[in-house]
Amino acid sequence: MDEELRTVTERLRMEAAAASSTEGAKVPLQAYERLRATRDLGELAQVLTEPGQPLWAREIAAFRLGRAGDRRAFETLVLLLNHRDPERCAAAAHALARLGDPRTARAAAALATNELRVAYALHPVRLLTALRAPESVPALITVLERRLSTPRDPYWRVSLACVEGLGALGDGRAGPALTAARTHPRLAAAATAALARVGG
Repeated sequence: MDEELRTVTERLRMEAAAASSTEGAKVPLQAYERLRATRDLGELAQVLTEPGQPLWAREIAAFRLGRAGDRRAFETLVLLLNHRDPERCAAAAHALARLGDPRTARAAAALATNELRVAYALHPVRLLTALRAPESVPALITVLERRLSTPRDPYWRVSLACVEGLGALGDGRAGPALTAARTHPRLAAAATAALARVGG
């Protein structure tokens, strides 16, 4: 079991165990063990459409389907990518990177550039970097420029992820935004390194 899978399954097992304790029965924990162990992708996909399924069950089903390249997980994973819980966002980004669905980059770009959801933009930004899709560089530049134009921006970690992502992608179009980022103390070192990679 790789580290990402172990981290996600342990977290969701604790959620299922907590539900079992609250409900006074072992049913949620038993359901968790079944979803963790099954090799039936159809059973996992059914969890995503059945009414009344708890969030932990939907997450483990979508996570496993995504890692298996089953596109039935796409919509659930995109919802989780925009969740208020950073751990769920990180797990969804990991699974979406493995999924191989052509819609993923467009969805990640839409989430990253949604100014109303900027507090949850960190993992969509990182996913765009990992995908190296045509949408990646324009979306990261857009997000970075918006953050740089916001006085005392509290979301500087999103800016830093954009700077690091643009450096990793090495696209010269990022030069002006990265040059501007150099004037921000928290971004200066990363922006300088990124500019060296994009030829700025």
